[in-house]
Amino acid sequence: MACSSAPHLRSLPWTCTTRPLSPSFIRSNCKLSLFSDHINRTMGCLSISGSISPTCVEQSNAGTTKNASSGLRELCQGHVPDHVLRRQVFCFSLEFGWRYDSFGINAEAEEVGYVVPTHVQREALPVLFSGRDCVIHAQTGSGKTLAYLLLIYSVVNAQRSSVQALIVVPTRELGMQVTKVARMLAAKYPELDSEQRSCTVMALLDGGTLRRHKSWLKVEPPAIVIATLRSLCQMLDKQILKLDTMRVLVIDEVDFMFNSSKEVSSLRKLLTTYSSINNRQTVFASASIPQHRRFLYDCIQQKWTKADVVHVHVNPVEPMPSCLYHRFVVCDKRERNSTLLHLLQSDAPQSAIIFVGEQSEKSKKDGNAPPTTALFEFLKTSYGECFLLEEDMNINQRVISLSDVKQSEGYLLVATDIAARGVDLPETTHIYNFDLPRNAINYLHRAGRTGRKPFSDSKCFVTSILTAEERFVLQRFENELLFHCEELFF
Repeated sequence: MACSSAPHLRSLPWTCTTRPLSPSFIRSNCKLSLFSDHINRTMGCLSISGSISPTCVEQSNAGTTKNASSGLRELCQGHVPDHVLRRQVFCFSLEFGWRYDSFGINAEAEEVGYVVPTHVQREALPVLFSGRDCVIHAQTGSGKTLAYLLLIYSVVNAQRSSVQALIVVPTRELGMQVTKVARMLAAKYPELDSEQRSCTVMALLDGGTLRRHKSWLKVEPPAIVIATLRSLCQMLDKQILKLDTMRVLVIDEVDFMFNSSKEVSSLRKLLTTYSSINNRQTVFASASIPQHRRFLYDCIQQKWTKADVVHVHVNPVEPMPSCLYHRFVVCDKRERNSTLLHLLQSDAPQSAIIFVGEQSEKSKKDGNAPPTTALFEFLKTSYGECFLLEEDMNINQRVISLSDVKQSEGYLLVATDIAARGVDLPETTHIYNFDLPRNAINYLHRAGRTGRKPFSDSKCFVTSILTAEERFVLQRFENELLFHCEELFF
């Protein structure tokens, strides 16, 4: 599959404006064969430029490879401790929304195939275990989290009382999900040596009790810290947390982190000041990285990663689950509220998320209410009980709102793309795009919020409300993501 250049976009927050890209670095027609074995693919494939040469690994959908039939256990053998390998099947299933009543692994579970690695794990794990820095670029739910956690457990020493791995996440909810999987992997089996310590995992997340974390860090630092950037920087600035012994740094949802104006400077400081690339292995993970070639270039130039960083980009042919049905309604912009209300009354969804576009800076300066708030008030009056999730909500309001959603038998949640990052609501059956997403990747993110209920074959729906002028935008998403959208008429 060709390593195609990203479409022209505006300048990104991470980009350095002082040095232009060299022509030798930008190649729009790079081709990469994936028919050799996985060591050749991950260690000696495409070199993008001469002196600065990140490696590009893209998932091919034609042919098979040696490691395609390898299990996750085989890929990790000799790198990851045995007790973690025995746990990984259940953490793998949790990442995809499956649930089990017990935590013991058995032959039947392995035979079913729950330990078969995903495409991104097949491509990324050999690179990660080789010690090279890596940018993992694959869609939501593809197994990125388990891939970098397995790397971490391959290098940390549970007998040492020091922070050896740091995972930075953009939201509290995503941090809680990663912490849950990390602690499950770290849990010991009764038959293991009782004197052998298990890896300790600290969740340093917004809204937590930092006083308790301060005591913990002073008495016995954990091996793994999972943190939101604001809470992490508080600890680093006060020199309560030190990263001198850190061996692995993971930045999850890196596109979100760099696009948040509040966090860019702190993230840059973390990557260059608080730790050095010479003493750590750096992993960036995200479902979407606009201008990824430029990002790789800046990773090297700004010394966020080493010069031999590898870009693992998995681009599946059929990203949409078969249980998803895509629909759209064309209406006048002034009729969107009434059209949405009609859809809700017709569908009667038990659990749904309505995505609304972010408020523009001009609208904020004019003192207008956020579009999410306006729609929330309309639905509350016209339809019934619903919930609101906004990006500017304080942490207590956010926690209360999500708690109310999860405790209710059914829910109608109004949210923005940013506010919904890291939120796991597997019961969701309907997605409504009140405003179209900015690009195909965001459409994929939204659609991925449904169809996640364990062992369910129920139909799920993604419905977009658009004007006649916006129809071509949706058609572009259809072509890019390979799905068909049916028009509804009222």
